[in-house]
Amino acid sequence: MLRIKKLDIFILKSFCLLFAGTFFICLFIFMMQFLWKYVDQMVGKGLDVTVLAQFFIYAGLTLVPASLPLAVLLAALITFGNFGERFELMAMKAAGVSLLQILRPLVVLIGFVCVVSFYFQNVVGPYAQSKLWTLVLSMKQKSPELDIPEGAFYDQIPGYNLYVGHKDRDTGVLYDVLIYNFQNGFDNAQIIYSDSARMELTADKQHLYLHLFDGEEFENLRSQTVSQQSVPYRRESFKEKHALIEFDSNFNMMDEGIMDNQSISKNMAQLEADADSMRLVVDSMGIVNFNDALRNGYQPVGSEPALKTRGESTVDEAEKSSEPAKPLYTTSISQIEHISTPLRINVDSIYRIASLDDREKFISNAFADVAQLQADWSNKEVNMKLLQNNMRRHQTAWHEKLTLSLACMIFLFIGVALGGIIRKGGLGMPVVISVLIFIFYYIVNNTGLKMAREGRWLIWSGMWLSTAVLAPIGAYLTYKSNNDSVVINLDQIMLAVKKFLGIRSKRSLARKEVIIEDPNYATLPARLTAFSNQCAAYMEQNQLKRAPNYLRLWMGTEPDSEAEQINETLEGLVEEMSNTRSGHLLNVLNNYPILTTGAQERPFKNHWLNLACGIFVPLGIFFYIRIWIFRLRLQKDLEAIRSVNKEAVYVIDSMEK
Repeated sequence: MLRIKKLDIFILKSFCLLFAGTFFICLFIFMMQFLWKYVDQMVGKGLDVTVLAQFFIYAGLTLVPASLPLAVLLAALITFGNFGERFELMAMKAAGVSLLQILRPLVVLIGFVCVVSFYFQNVVGPYAQSKLWTLVLSMKQKSPELDIPEGAFYDQIPGYNLYVGHKDRDTGVLYDVLIYNFQNGFDNAQIIYSDSARMELTADKQHLYLHLFDGEEFENLRSQTVSQQSVPYRRESFKEKHALIEFDSNFNMMDEGIMDNQSISKNMAQLEADADSMRLVVDSMGIVNFNDALRNGYQPVGSEPALKTRGESTVDEAEKSSEPAKPLYTTSISQIEHISTPLRINVDSIYRIASLDDREKFISNAFADVAQLQADWSNKEVNMKLLQNNMRRHQTAWHEKLTLSLACMIFLFIGVALGGIIRKGGLGMPVVISVLIFIFYYIVNNTGLKMAREGRWLIWSGMWLSTAVLAPIGAYLTYKSNNDSVVINLDQIMLAVKKFLGIRSKRSLARKEVIIEDPNYATLPARLTAFSNQCAAYMEQNQLKRAPNYLRLWMGTEPDSEAEQINETLEGLVEEMSNTRSGHLLNVLNNYPILTTGAQERPFKNHWLNLACGIFVPLGIFFYIRIWIFRLRLQKDLEAIRSVNKEAVYVIDSMEK
């Protein structure tokens, strides 16, 4: 029987409160970003409050699926960051409750959120998208609110330019009014100047009514039969004049049918059915175009040319024919054009026997045919690409409804794991981390979406790229957080990188404050001399300067124990002499190199791995060159050790004297 524990209720309460707040914050951010893109379509249009309310409601409904993943990530980070900061997560784990058990109520809750996200994308989203974009297009077509500025031309009325020198705000009278009417073209422009005027909209808000006083009207009377040197015009002076300008200031909603063919206004069943229909059309168009190409004389790559009918042959056919083309040389062009039976025709022979006029005719006809074919195939290519792009948009929209819903669950595991690792609550670090992760997800998701829509990648591979990238990251972080292990140990990584590249640090020995036992200066010179002889014998025996034998290198099994012994002897002598009170001797000890033993031999401890590495030549050559470089460096280090030994012996002898 399902039993809800108090711990589950506590976790759900802590998460749900933050999730509700972060969701509305994320939705508000996305709304502001969407509004910023289309604010120029709304400003100055005099839109009603109901129209603006519809715009915000439909925009909010379409942005709910995009806000849910970021809200889940941010809420999970803050919740488990607070648990870690208040040591509540540690107490849960100390009580024997693992991280996966803590996650169970949240997994059920976010599973329900995934279903809600899918419902919004598949049912609510298409309806809201259709309403929203119909509204946006209608807002674009809406005429701007009539607000004529002073001292500047106003061109928001189609076909007119209005200039007002001064406006009386109290009486509404306009002074120094200049009206340019270009509805009949610039050549037949009508210009009206008025000392003062009144302006108002008609009752149906379809026309602008002007009451003009004390002015003049100029109008060109240009016609096609009149030359430019003498253009008649009409001039009229008036005391009072009335004018009616067509100006539709109403908001007219467009037909929603304009969005029926768009992928964003369809559910998954409609998307799948329409994509299959488009695929059939694309295949049919491809077959038709292929047959047209064959009829026009094109041949598939690698196929044998077919027999040509009259006027369709190649030079190769004439060369393969054993019989001479005698009838072609004796037959005129006019006679050839009336032959109805299929013939093997040598085009070059026809061109050679033709007259100059016929040759020019052949060339011009060929150019015209090629230009026509190029235009036809370009038109076919454009139609094919448009249909393919529309088909890919439907397919990507189908996959996007699934991937965006699943992203909520993936972000839950990432947020919970990171919250338990960083153990920082509040709106500081969690917000920064969640924004960075969401930006990374946005980049990866849009990259896959773009590649899929352009046809560069398979549809499923491009659309599921973000899921394939983030799901392993979420699983890895959850595993690390559940085991309370370090996610990334930078010290170990840097140590491994330095070891691989052969980068080593220098010795930095300082005088010790407390010395329990002084070095045995009496025996040190002899031991240092013996150590120098040991290094010399090793260099002579192994010939480190010479390139190693490739086969012997990979087939050998014994490790270089002598190099390890030299390194142990060196570190033992340095450790003993570091107890000295002499600063001069300490400076000498800092000149000893730090040996990297093992780098001058085979890279793996397993014999068969080394043998496989040698057989795989590219990898074997890489390690072979690397080993040779380390052998040369070991040679220099051993020579430096011998030199430092001599200097240390000299310093010790000076101290005894």
